[in-house]
Amino acid sequence: MANAESDSLIIRRANAADAPAVLSIFDEIIAWFAEIQNPGQWGAEPWSSQPRQVARVVEACSLPGAWVAEQRDGPIRAALVLGEAMPYVPAATAPEIYVRLLVASRHSSARGIGRRLMAFAEDQARLAEVKRMRVDCYGGGSGALVRFYESCGYERISALDIDGWPCQLLGRDV
Repeated sequence: MANAESDSLIIRRANAADAPAVLSIFDEIIAWFAEIQNPGQWGAEPWSSQPRQVARVVEACSLPGAWVAEQRDGPIRAALVLGEAMPYVPAATAPEIYVRLLVASRHSSARGIGRRLMAFAEDQARLAEVKRMRVDCYGGGSGALVRFYESCGYERISALDIDGWPCQLLGRDV
């Protein structure tokens, strides 16, 4: 599926040229994290000012499973990257699609976009005839991110410590 449209939202393949907009979303969220005193997830410095993070986002946007969600005639409000499992998680025991990245703007017009992108990811799994999905996320702070994925039908598989970063691995059948 090259495009998915709903209301004024367009989901399309991402590319390296989308990286500045995706970095802007990261910066927006990191500023919000600073406001609520939650620097544990992605740190406290804007990613757009960190060459290593800029390179990571450019690479992520260039992957074949990278997607962005934008408002019709408007800005990119979210990014989703699907693909192989991250190297720090246990290997899959069956074919799967792994949610490598999900990031969404805090802007009011982006409300619900994360859930819509997770549903889109499940549609991609069905199209690929893959019955298993996994995702990992920040397992610290208030636990709200873990609860978000649970509300999308994911179940906790295992908690991991990635060099002091609390990680929760979740999965679901589709």
